Amino acid sequence: MKVLITGITGFAGSHLADYILSLNENIKIYGTCRWRSNRENIEHLLGKITLFECDLKDASSVKSVIDSIKPDRIFHLAAQSFVSASWNLASETIKNNIIGNLNLLEAVRHAGISPRIQIACSSEEYGMVKEEELPITEKNELRPLSPYAVSKVGQDLLSYQYFQSYGIDVVRTRAFNHTGPRRGHVFVASDFAKQIAEIEAGKREPVIYVGNLKARRDFTDVRDVVKAYWLALEKCKSGDVYNICSGKDCSMDELLHMLLAESRVDVEVKQDPAKMRPSDVLVLRGDYSKFEAETGWKPQIPFKKTLQDILNYWRSKIN
Repeated sequence: MKVLITGITGFAGSHLADYILSLNENIKIYGTCRWRSNRENIEHLLGKITLFECDLKDASSVKSVIDSIKPDRIFHLAAQSFVSASWNLASETIKNNIIGNLNLLEAVRHAGISPRIQIACSSEEYGMVKEEELPITEKNELRPLSPYAVSKVGQDLLSYQYFQSYGIDVVRTRAFNHTGPRRGHVFVASDFAKQIAEIEAGKREPVIYVGNLKARRDFTDVRDVVKAYWLALEKCKSGDVYNICSGKDCSMDELLHMLLAESRVDVEVKQDPAKMRPSDVLVLRGDYSKFEAETGWKPQIPFKKTLQDILNYWRSKIN
């Protein structure tokens, strides 16, 4: 089997490659990356995977990769994935996420192949969720609240359209927040953990800078999420959409204090206006029962363990 992971150098992409290699099956893993991509996350994978330089915004580049590999499965994870950055990089976010997705689907359509394709969509698509709508099912209305969320709605619906119009074998997954070791430092749990590790190492003052601590999110460990991605292509229906989540929500304040409970220092918490968004989703808590019914998947790794692993990851990098 030939598997292509777009964005393999990223957070989820590198963990997905780890998981597929752990299956001990006869699977050849290919990945796309840009020339400027940081390859730190996949240093341990070099020699076990085959990389193709590819800018997904360049249709000819994408076509060349698909024609060369002719993959049996594609996990489309490459994206501009930082919600906050999308406010300042709205055009780039739309181009990366929607045009990149379009180029991939078009390349598959014209290659004369029929791979199963997982499209990594997002819970951010749900946006302004009403309290009475919790937990969120796949039938919930989409009310996106950021350029990133709008771009993910575009990916989601474009993929559905290609399934209906051309029979492209896509499975859409709406993953809620996922975190773990290797998560970029701009993302909330990793941001807090990195600041704590730097304070412990004496490399910054004992002050943690935060954004909106009232927002509530549904967190799942990335190592559980990538197993779900694999199962999505093993067992889920073509053209359908599935939530991947824990079914529980946690405030940013609760998350921060769980990390501080694992730390060795006393800190002061200050709000940083730069970390606040023009509009923010108040709460996201998902329902993964549809996905569980078709795959048997449930999250296995406790959130406390996830946070411990993130903090130890940053301690190892900073010390």
